[in-house]
Amino acid sequence: MSGIKSPVYGVPGNHDYWSKARFDPISKCFSGTGGAWLLDQPATTPDGKFCLLGATCLSYKQPPIAAIPSARNIFLMHYPAWVKRLAGQKYDLILAGHSHGGQVRLPFYGPLLLPFGVDEYDMGMFQTASGPLYVNLGIGWFPVPIRFNCRPEITVFEV
Repeated sequence: MSGIKSPVYGVPGNHDYWSKARFDPISKCFSGTGGAWLLDQPATTPDGKFCLLGATCLSYKQPPIAAIPSARNIFLMHYPAWVKRLAGQKYDLILAGHSHGGQVRLPFYGPLLLPFGVDEYDMGMFQTASGPLYVNLGIGWFPVPIRFNCRPEITVFEV
């Protein structure tokens, strides 16, 4: 990650917890880019224009992290369906993953199977009561190494 020339921010997903990943080295890598590994906390960019708020997979019982009125707020979370738990909060952009887009998508039907925590938010942009939600397809797979009609994706937002 040290070769990335922009600050990188992220939140852990369910596999980070299941694999018992050590978060200290991950946090150090993100910090090395000027970004942060966000564990139920906000981080403001040095110019104060943006606030990135990160929710862990364990935070479903906690109230949502409040937006900062003086900044553009980007909320990062793993499970897209949790956007429904952000009632009363407004963000400029909400980013999620987890769905893998279903990995196998049939034309005119959609995904054959989606993991828990996705609901109707399987891929792409959605307008929600808390702000625009973008669900990234990711680059991985689980539990089998198959993708059909669902290309891996790394999304770049220029703000």
